[in-house]
Amino acid sequence: MAPSVSVIHSNPLSLLDFVVNKGHGVKGLSELGLETLPHQYIQPPQERLDASNEESNKDSIPVIDMSNWDDPEVAQAICDAARKWGFFQIVNHRVPIHVLEDVKDATLKFFALPAEEKLKYSKERSVTNNIRFGTSFTPETEKALEWKDYLSLFFVSVDEAASLWPPICRNQALDYIEASELIVKKLLKILMNGLNVKEIDESTESILMGSKRINLNYYPKCPNPELTVGVGRHSDVSTLTVLLQDDIGGLFVRNTETMKWIHVPPVSGSLVINVGDALQIISNGHYKSVEHRVSANGNGNRISVPIFVCPRPSDIIGPLPEVVQNGEKPLYKHILYSDYVKHFFRKAHDGKATIDFAKGDS
Repeated sequence: MAPSVSVIHSNPLSLLDFVVNKGHGVKGLSELGLETLPHQYIQPPQERLDASNEESNKDSIPVIDMSNWDDPEVAQAICDAARKWGFFQIVNHRVPIHVLEDVKDATLKFFALPAEEKLKYSKERSVTNNIRFGTSFTPETEKALEWKDYLSLFFVSVDEAASLWPPICRNQALDYIEASELIVKKLLKILMNGLNVKEIDESTESILMGSKRINLNYYPKCPNPELTVGVGRHSDVSTLTVLLQDDIGGLFVRNTETMKWIHVPPVSGSLVINVGDALQIISNGHYKSVEHRVSANGNGNRISVPIFVCPRPSDIIGPLPEVVQNGEKPLYKHILYSDYVKHFFRKAHDGKATIDFAKGDS
């Protein structure tokens, strides 16, 4: 039986037990009919999204048409966006719209499952570390929780996914991963050409896209969205992230020149692409992995489905030889990718601080 709203507000252990241990997540919390936000979710003022610190829309994240993806102007636009913004949206990307719609529908269906069904995939109960249902980011390390539930699926093989991923969303998630592979390869080829890396050999391909993880994210309607966040300030640990967002909106990206936040408006049929820390390191800082965040929403439930395209955990990442061969100073040391990822996940979201873990000696 769900605890009463008064118990949720007065007993922190009751809230965590309901949200985390019993698998209801913030979706279950939202559905209790809360009129005010529990204090565990109230972010310090500096972490809240302040309208006065939002960028006006005169300078926004580029939308790039991939219809003619071999056009040098398209390649230039992609490389320019990766250098300046670290983010861009793509349309006419060859991922079928029905695949995108199906995975959004499957996300809603997974989160509509009873709590006890979702709990089977939690960190404590999942049969593998490659599948994890959870809430917030790392509740055990966060001073204030984030208003988000998620299912994270690390792709090892079709066979493993077929036997272990939740049946209600398995095929749709696999279809989305498979359908996006062509555009991912094309984008990485363009970005590598922009660094004078003309040939992508087997080891470079592994570092660029040796592993993939897909998240199904659910951001329930929030009673006091101005007091909390859906996701706090962070950059991704991936090479590239391919994000499908619905039409609710709420993704904000840091303008590294003004340090203000820019909203990334939903564009029908588009995918949002962003540079991750691994690509910033590999490119020796030429491509920027920038801070982004998601606001909470008071009007409705939001979903998003990112694919994180990453090195393999066993890969060593560092500036590519072609980038530093002309005497450019390496900004980053060579580091085991799994060590970098572990460092990211053992703490709360903290902006761009993780990248310091890979900085070279000054």
